[in-house]
Amino acid sequence: MPLPQDISPVNSTIMDSLASSSRMEWIPSADDPERAAMKILWTGSETGTWAVLLRWKKGYSAPPHKHLSAAHTFVISGRLQVRTGELEAGDYLYEANGMVHGATTALEDTEYLFICNGAVLFFNENGFTSYLSWEELRRIQAAHQQAQKRSAA
Repeated sequence: MPLPQDISPVNSTIMDSLASSSRMEWIPSADDPERAAMKILWTGSETGTWAVLLRWKKGYSAPPHKHLSAAHTFVISGRLQVRTGELEAGDYLYEANGMVHGATTALEDTEYLFICNGAVLFFNENGFTSYLSWEELRRIQAAHQQAQKRSAA
């Protein structure tokens, strides 16, 4: 039976995006390369959404921050302290747009999937310190690739 309307894509360049994370390198965190790293799975310029795998060693803390959009966290292994609660392997957390909270800390070596629909604004007692968005992630990825090329040469 034919469909009641045409559902063919108008944009024929639309395609899936596959990240083979098992073949990706961990990118060390600029603020603490010994205890934190990430794999950038996807960045979406059309929506500002991005997805990363994060690996934090026990004791690493992300500074206080505000979510300028909604975010999703799924803990693969380990435990995280988020505000007054603890997340462990298998736990999922939805953080609403506008959520403000203190540091997020790895209570043990932890890996988790973080999907964010926009930017995250980091701050301390003196004010704004940095932000993370799909654009910053692409800059981080490009810098890492450049560093790898230089070290291979």
